[in-house]
Amino acid sequence: MTETTSRRALLLVLDGVGCGEAPDTAAYGDAGSDTIGNVARAVGGLDLPNLARLGLGHVASIMGVEPAAHPIGAWGTLIPRSMGKDSTTGHWELAGLHLATPFPTYPHGFPSSVIEAFERATGRPVIANCVASGTAVITDFAEQARQAGAWIVYTSADSVFQIAAHEEWIPLEELYRACDIARQQLVAPHDVSRVIARPFVGTSGAWTRTGNRRDYSIQPPGVTLLDALAEAGIPRSGVGKVDDLFAGRGITSRHTADNADGVSAILEWLNSAPRGFCFANLVDFDQLFGHRNDVHGFQGALEAFDRALPSLLAALREDDLLFITADHGNDPTTPSTDHARERVPLLMVGARVRGGPVGARDTFSDVGATVAEWFGLSWRGLGTSFLPGLLHA
Repeated sequence: MTETTSRRALLLVLDGVGCGEAPDTAAYGDAGSDTIGNVARAVGGLDLPNLARLGLGHVASIMGVEPAAHPIGAWGTLIPRSMGKDSTTGHWELAGLHLATPFPTYPHGFPSSVIEAFERATGRPVIANCVASGTAVITDFAEQARQAGAWIVYTSADSVFQIAAHEEWIPLEELYRACDIARQQLVAPHDVSRVIARPFVGTSGAWTRTGNRRDYSIQPPGVTLLDALAEAGIPRSGVGKVDDLFAGRGITSRHTADNADGVSAILEWLNSAPRGFCFANLVDFDQLFGHRNDVHGFQGALEAFDRALPSLLAALREDDLLFITADHGNDPTTPSTDHARERVPLLMVGARVRGGPVGARDTFSDVGATVAEWFGLSWRGLGTSFLPGLLHA
């Protein structure tokens, strides 16, 4: 193999694309969740020929995706070990860090002490303070917010403190400052995973969320793959919300409007970066379709990604490794609109990759450990590298 200084690795997370129950799925109330398998059954089969070539048909039973006779990639599954099933937890585990306790959630809204402290610090009242979908909460509370000059604060089944505000009534910078304030205030026991700015525009009956969302994540409580790469001087780039999930530590991201924009940003990195690591997230599967139980939308997003995949494969160089995986499930066929505790698929390809199985890995962190070894690092986090079995001798 060549010097590690010329190597690149791309870790691509298909947000919410789980592939079946984990050993503890029932304990999370998610029995029967199988995001990609259930979507395939619901639509009568998925058309994913390029993912099939990588080995997806060997990962799980997926209607329409047969096991390839001669796959060009390696495949396996990852079993979650951290407590929780949100994006932050999943990405941190991929990067070698486990959580012993889940982030707090608020099925009945936030305590009055939390809301009152936020109101005092920002100088504006809060309305809503409930569990709601982001579009419904704007419909229900926007006019009241306008009249009161108030923040719309809401949460979901995830550990999030979301703040919605109309961009013409409250300037974006004020909304962002309020999110900074909330992030500083929300410490244990109310240390939510993310504070999210949810700006919107429009008029009554035609409200629209804008692309100016920002996420303010809690700091990772230990060393991650990104920290280890930074210490070694290996360049790190992000696509999508990855920098938000790591509180900007060790990585900056190009934020994207949708999956197509994300693929374009990944291609730009592949065509220009001389070396280093890219951590990318394509969020449409989860944000637009899983949370809204939109089965056909989920199908369309999967098939659109499959059509885009050849452009990514064509841009790979000799010293590149591409990992495709997910951070959790979000099964749109179940009554729940929440994330699902699932195992996730793992597909790998590159000029040096030997096709074949890498098995059911017992933690997402094996990916981070493998990336670390690819770059010649001694750090392994809480994972075990499978690099020797992945590459041609």
